[in-house]
Amino acid sequence: MSDRPIARAFAAAKGAGRAALIPYYTAGYPTRAACRDALRAAAAAGADLVEVGIPFSDPLADGPTIQRSTQAALEQGMTVAGVLELVRDAQLSIPVVLMTYVNPVLAYGVERFAADARAAGVAGALFTDLPAGAAPELERAMTGAGLDVIRLVAPTTTDERLAAAVNGAGGFIYLISRLGVTGARPDAPVDLDRHVRRLRAVTRLPIAVGFGIGTPAQAAAAARWADGVVVGSALVEALGGGGLAAARRLLESLAGSLTARGAA
Repeated sequence: MSDRPIARAFAAAKGAGRAALIPYYTAGYPTRAACRDALRAAAAAGADLVEVGIPFSDPLADGPTIQRSTQAALEQGMTVAGVLELVRDAQLSIPVVLMTYVNPVLAYGVERFAADARAAGVAGALFTDLPAGAAPELERAMTGAGLDVIRLVAPTTTDERLAAAVNGAGGFIYLISRLGVTGARPDAPVDLDRHVRRLRAVTRLPIAVGFGIGTPAQAAAAARWADGVVVGSALVEALGGGGLAAARRLLESLAGSLTARGAA
């Protein structure tokens, strides 16, 4: 087993016969304290890893729920430095993945970001708007600091480009379950099994599925094929509307749906 925290988390979930559960929270939403408490409660509620979104003023890949949470966090003064401080203060027992756009990291300073993220206890980062190979100096800084660079792969990625899309990736591959922006959907992902099989042909990294998954039934359906399931908008909405108790209830029900899954 790899000594990387993300690899250990996926291996532990696999050993327990289930997919890994990966909640997403926007850093600083609905307040810094509420977000910190939600992060701290994640492991006890059944999460194996957690994604923390760095608020950005132009979140093109995000749907209305996360856009609203991002704006609220920015209005309360959340910054990249504030996100790293939040993660450090939370002192989580599960791996933390930062989800961000490239511009905030460039403004903060690439080398500084990598070093400070590692010092805060971050295990990896996912750059939403960074195609594979587009910023080698950024990726070198991240891997040089011992952080995994996680890649997003869309269902429209051709077979010819898949290998290049995952080249140099670490931690896991984030497979977008459908086209469009983030946000919960009423239906389960279509053709997920085919897209997961295509990815497994070009990478040995775990595959996590996200975008549009918000219910236990959808999570269980995705877990039939994937190694992990990411749930974002539904949890952000629960936390913002019903507080920590509502977010925890949803997270526990999602974890229960993955524990009960059959073998793929």
